[in-house]
Amino acid sequence: MANVPVTPLLDTVHSPADLRKLSPEQLPQLADELRQETISAVGTTGGHLGSGLGVVELTTAIHYVFDTPRDRLIWDVGHQCYPHKILTGRRDRIRTLRQGGGLSGFTKRSESEYDPFGAAHSSTSISAALGFAIANKLAGTPGKGIAVIGDGAMSAGMAYEAMNNAEAAGNRLVVILNDNDMSIAPPVGGLSAYLSRMVSSREFLSLRELMKKVARKLPRPFHSAARKTDEFARGMTMGGTLFEELGFYYVGPIDGHNLEHLIPVLENVRDAEEGPILVHVVTKKGKGYAPAEAAADKYHGVQKFDVITGAQAKAPPGPPQYQNVFGEALTKEAANDPRICAITAAMPSGTGLDKFANAYPDRFFDVGIAEQHAVTFAAGLAAQGMRPFAAIYSTFLQRAYDQVVHDVAIQNLPVRFAIDRAGLVGADGATHAGSFDVTYLATLPNFVVMAAADEAELVHMVHTCVEHDSGPIAVRYPRGNGTGVALPETPELLEIGKGRIVREGKKVAILSLGTRLSEAMRAADTLDARGLSTTVADLRFAKPLDNALIRRLLTSHEVAVTIEENAVGGLGAHVLTMASDEGLTDAGLKIRTMRLPDLFQDQDKPEVQYAQAGLDAEAIVDTVLKALRYNEAGHGGAGQAASA
Repeated sequence: MANVPVTPLLDTVHSPADLRKLSPEQLPQLADELRQETISAVGTTGGHLGSGLGVVELTTAIHYVFDTPRDRLIWDVGHQCYPHKILTGRRDRIRTLRQGGGLSGFTKRSESEYDPFGAAHSSTSISAALGFAIANKLAGTPGKGIAVIGDGAMSAGMAYEAMNNAEAAGNRLVVILNDNDMSIAPPVGGLSAYLSRMVSSREFLSLRELMKKVARKLPRPFHSAARKTDEFARGMTMGGTLFEELGFYYVGPIDGHNLEHLIPVLENVRDAEEGPILVHVVTKKGKGYAPAEAAADKYHGVQKFDVITGAQAKAPPGPPQYQNVFGEALTKEAANDPRICAITAAMPSGTGLDKFANAYPDRFFDVGIAEQHAVTFAAGLAAQGMRPFAAIYSTFLQRAYDQVVHDVAIQNLPVRFAIDRAGLVGADGATHAGSFDVTYLATLPNFVVMAAADEAELVHMVHTCVEHDSGPIAVRYPRGNGTGVALPETPELLEIGKGRIVREGKKVAILSLGTRLSEAMRAADTLDARGLSTTVADLRFAKPLDNALIRRLLTSHEVAVTIEENAVGGLGAHVLTMASDEGLTDAGLKIRTMRLPDLFQDQDKPEVQYAQAGLDAEAIVDTVLKALRYNEAGHGGAGQAASA
């Protein structure tokens, strides 16, 4: 391959054990080669770039100093793990990242013993590392738990919940705070590096422990004075007061790109009897690659790109992305309604709310990686008469389910949920697939749950959300581009709980929810060609159901099929329950439900994923034919007519 770099030193490293055979003087060269290999690989496959480049030296240092995999290394979120994968025996597959049958874009337990804990959502690393550390302590076996967590992930309460319970782990727990954005530290330089080495050294820690023992034998007033003296001596030069209050011994900040600084500090931390310890490392996203350094936000997640120029491959012109349709629609609505507010949890551009933020900064709130807070904050706004929209990815909203139930649904507050990334999401795989939101929302009293079949429907549903003040309402829509339909100049106010017929037939009824509607129409073409007259309905609402429409379709067609981009417990389950409650199943109706399979699907192209899930036009046709017992010749079984 033309863009594969020359990496003579990296070529000798097939595992961290090989890395540890190198001299400290060789490590800078290895890091340079590792950075070039990462750039080359992501240029070929696309994926997360800036975050991985920022931790090349840190990754090298951790594997050099600690005894991985016995010492359990956990990367928070995991999008920065590509260099880690290269060093841990997966270099030969690194150019299969995020592709079907290839390496995951995140850490994954089934992929390697060097991935002890899978992660793709934020702020779980310290809790997991604490679990590993305590388990080893209880079993009397060696091994530390090492969590590498970014400053953004530290905005989530779960990180502090874990730290507040970490004391029992002692020196078996090491937290490395990768600070690549926030200015929470003094400038990093030689003095800081020297102080970090000093206070993490065995001599300093032994003296500190001796002073503690002496203080305990002195009258009680001296205890507090000794503690304050120690905190003052280190806090004057180093910071870290918050972490100290949570029970951590704080070291840092140190330059995360200087291996001469990193290695001795990590060695001291490894050998320390004091603990738990937090090491504050300052890094730069995109380090070592000029295009990424200049625009780290644009190089967080990238398409395939030219390594020389940094130019990313552009998708061919097409329909707008759903997230942008949502953002523009909400921004237009806000021009006429000062009560509309928008809330996101660290995803302003990912949810399309960057447009809203630019137009109405006073009504836009990015609360950081804090979905629980986002939902209850929205509930408070709604209770005070505002019209809040909480725009959160389907999988991230799972993190706030108790708040959805307790703070929104039970109080019947009109919070509007814009649920992005509904359905399968391609390269991000199972961790980001929005497979469950219909199930976990439509089961709640007071909720209205909608799914947009195309981008025009999304515009109508945003408007419907604005005007719905009688309780919580949600609209779900997928990742990616729309279908290409024209967007309405004036949005329509949809009647709550009413679907629509988009194609009229007599024998087969396809009841669609969401963007599988286009596949339902394709299937109807095929069925009509076989003489099976087919109705296609876009139900629009998973809750409340359009009972009248569904009843008519079930009683006037020989077979009915529901289809949705959601797991079991969603639309199909609700339609079957309604049919059972009304005694419709007693008439021998053939009802089939099509939904996501009961498994977590790995990454692949979305169209491949949906084919694997059995949710494309071919699968719909097959489901109908099997329900009607058609044979290969296209003739129905006993008592079945071959045409309408």
